Amino acid sequence: MDLGIAGRTAIICASSRGLGKACAVALAREGCVVVINGRNAQTLQETAEHITALSGQAPVTVVADVSTDGGRAALLAACPAPDILVTNNGGPAPGDAGRWDRTTWLAAVEGNMLSGILLIQAVVPGMRERRFGRIVNITSAMVKSPKLMLGLSTASRAGLTAFAKAMSNEVVRDNVTINNLLPERIETDRIHYLTEQLAQRKQITLDQARAELLKPVAARRFGRPGELADACAFLCSAQAGYISGQNLQVDGGSYEGLI
Repeated sequence: MDLGIAGRTAIICASSRGLGKACAVALAREGCVVVINGRNAQTLQETAEHITALSGQAPVTVVADVSTDGGRAALLAACPAPDILVTNNGGPAPGDAGRWDRTTWLAAVEGNMLSGILLIQAVVPGMRERRFGRIVNITSAMVKSPKLMLGLSTASRAGLTAFAKAMSNEVVRDNVTINNLLPERIETDRIHYLTEQLAQRKQITLDQARAELLKPVAARRFGRPGELADACAFLCSAQAGYISGQNLQVDGGSYEGLI
């Protein structure tokens, strides 16, 4: 299917690796001019070369941290009028809720709620004026199935989700859509980190920890980054103009709720 977005410009946040990188690859393959960012210049350059090799088009690279005002400003300076915005950022570490102080909470809110909200606020007026915009927030399955150990991520991403829903109702009339992707158990560095954390906490092997992480996955395997990225590309497509304000689970059928 031709998604009808060739030539569109797309900002993909935190895209030097993991799910952000996969989404950048998917959109570049569809002919988008992609703007990618990361905090490590070497990793970012390697990702840019990878995207160029796969798509034939070099991305715009920005060394920046989207959790900061300066990082977001640098992204918008590189692409002041994006047609597509994919918000994404690494999540806070799991832990004991009793140990999270005010500083810890503020960092989580800045990184996983405000970073996305402020970028959305910045790009929506231009999208509405041009009568095309696609915004996809990569959040977490924990938004709908909260776990206290991941409370920092859950709470801050839930705030972004609420804002996105409210905004989506206002902007869809101008062909600007806002949707959320809710990944769980995707094979990225995050899974490797959580596996190591679980192994250390329970004093078990990495293989045993990996098996435990797989237990709640109905598909009995971890997801592939490209599977989430293809869903992202479709939500960014011309055909997806009547889909907005939605939370799409990308979790191997694991969510047990009805809605």
